[in-house]
Amino acid sequence: MEFGYFLSSEEHGPDELVDQAVAAERAGFSEVWISDHFHPWIDRQGHSPFVWAVLGAIARETDLTVTTAVTCPTVRIHPAVIAQAAATVAVMSGGRFRLGVGSGENLNEHVLGDPWPEAEVRQAMLEEAVAVIRELWEGGSTSHYGEFYTVQNARIYDLPDEPPPIYVSAFGPKAAELAGRIGDGLITIPPDKDILDAFDKAGGAGKPRQAGTKVCWGPDEAACRRLVHELWPNSGLPGELAQELPTPRHFEQASSIVTEELATKSAACGPDPQPFLESFGKYRDAGFTQLFVQQVGDDQQGFFDFFAREIRPQF
Repeated sequence: MEFGYFLSSEEHGPDELVDQAVAAERAGFSEVWISDHFHPWIDRQGHSPFVWAVLGAIARETDLTVTTAVTCPTVRIHPAVIAQAAATVAVMSGGRFRLGVGSGENLNEHVLGDPWPEAEVRQAMLEEAVAVIRELWEGGSTSHYGEFYTVQNARIYDLPDEPPPIYVSAFGPKAAELAGRIGDGLITIPPDKDILDAFDKAGGAGKPRQAGTKVCWGPDEAACRRLVHELWPNSGLPGELAQELPTPRHFEQASSIVTEELATKSAACGPDPQPFLESFGKYRDAGFTQLFVQQVGDDQQGFFDFFAREIRPQF
């Protein structure tokens, strides 16, 4: 299993994200994820820059391979615009770009006043959106008159030599089936073998499967746990709340019942490498090909040093 670094657009501003990408490359990472949000989950996280501008800067400042984790190409931004944006980043990065897509969250997609469809409709919209993107990447003039999207006489002039791979996000069996059927790879969060099995059965066997996880390295485990609870209480919310709640204020209200134990349940914290090794090992054992790790808080370099010293040699 290979490791990458997870850049949080909710927790850090645009300049910080570029600096972190540079530092991650110096620390030995060759790939990064970057989240794509209009809002942070809660106000305390404090940021949400336009990811496509940040991606252009990362492409010029590093030699990293970058994956959006994930972009929603269905409501807030039309898939034709995503196709153009992704093609431009792929050109600027010399092909070191993967377009990670998902069906999105109401938190980000309601901002233009559009309705928020049910999950099955969102999956159908995502499938058509991916088809539109791939068609535009073929070059030439494209028109598309579908169930959800219209494209009329559109052509993308700046295309990479090869179209970027499209990785599809999944957190349940239906989404995993869609990812296996239309995606070039899988993106998810938990080390859930059932998701991988559904992905494989639908055509994903042999394709990359990526996952992401949050950690908080630091000399004081209790302080690390408090910081995760302060910045990421939404990580402990159950069910479909992450997809359905519309504003950071609503996430704060829902997160008020999330205990520190729930918020840090899947996040290795503190100075001891053992919890990190155990957490990361679950992903390896489940069959993931790559794991992207996000250090919560500002001490990125401390984590990079710890990772190089204590974690990477064990894998």
